[in-house]
Amino acid sequence: MSGLARDVLRAWGRILSGYTPALSIEITRECPLRCPGCYAFGADHLGGDVTLREVSDLRGRALVEGILQLVDRYQPIHVSLVGGEPLVRYRELNDLLPALSARQVHVQLVTSAVRPIPPEWASIPGLQICVSIDGLQPEHDARRAPATYPRILKHIAGHRITVHCTVTRQQATRDGYLEEFVAFWSAQPAVARIWISLYTPQIGEISDERLRPADRQRVIADLRALARRYPTLDMGDALIAGYAEPPDSPAACTFARTTTCVSADLTRPITPCQFGGAPDCRNCGCIASAGLAAVSRHRIADVIPVGRLFEASLRVGGVVRRLRGAPPPAPAPGGAAGASRPEGRPEGVEAPSR
Repeated sequence: MSGLARDVLRAWGRILSGYTPALSIEITRECPLRCPGCYAFGADHLGGDVTLREVSDLRGRALVEGILQLVDRYQPIHVSLVGGEPLVRYRELNDLLPALSARQVHVQLVTSAVRPIPPEWASIPGLQICVSIDGLQPEHDARRAPATYPRILKHIAGHRITVHCTVTRQQATRDGYLEEFVAFWSAQPAVARIWISLYTPQIGEISDERLRPADRQRVIADLRALARRYPTLDMGDALIAGYAEPPDSPAACTFARTTTCVSADLTRPITPCQFGGAPDCRNCGCIASAGLAAVSRHRIADVIPVGRLFEASLRVGGVVRRLRGAPPPAPAPGGAAGASRPEGRPEGVEAPSR
């Protein structure tokens, strides 16, 4: 059985049991960075009544036990730990990461690498360290100081990390920019793979980061060409195609429907997906959404589309959850926070960029 088939079957089992197979947790509200366009600290990320910097977060043993209780409650097969900056809580992570590994949960830790990554984490089974690097050094260092290139290169030594870049319009308009970026990070011994997302705006957003339709098509064409020349750019044609045809709404997004997102107080849900607020789904550039869309289009044994299997399973899982008396994992996507862009709105355009 292929790795994809095993993952699909595991996720299918969780969904049929009334659980979402993925859990994303903002483990802290603290972050030393002030990145332009960061969705986590946007005014509407948590619905508008409070921002991430204003929620009460946990630390010490309370944080470790609180996250383990969430994992035991939702029983995911994949957990994303985001922030804020997760390395602010590196002491807690020293206890938490081995405990999650012992539960056979795959963990993706999304960080800026602003501080050293403990060397012992390199040997934790099932841990993927994903470092957000948004562009070449001049642009990245201006946007993401103090998590500068020199610090990142120093702090990732001895690990095998995933580089994650969110492309904004500033990067998309320069010839050869993406290839220069991919070539540089492909040559680094600590880099196992590279992922590239497109900047996802909120509905009605006007910003320097937002891609225009021509920018988006150019980036998609560049990614297709680069993926053939750089094996480290771990993005197949099916995934990249997801950027050309993003979902119309959270209700049509496999990622939004199969992932529970929780903020730093470990109680407040983030809806309709990890972006919060009102993401412009028709201009989505989320690699998780594109990747799961590719999985949904895949046919098991060349016959059954995975997406059809997920749809049927979600309906069954909802019934099982209600019979169990459990509340839904999060408010259903597709309401006010998850509304699709109104017809006629002009087109424009991380993960995980933090």
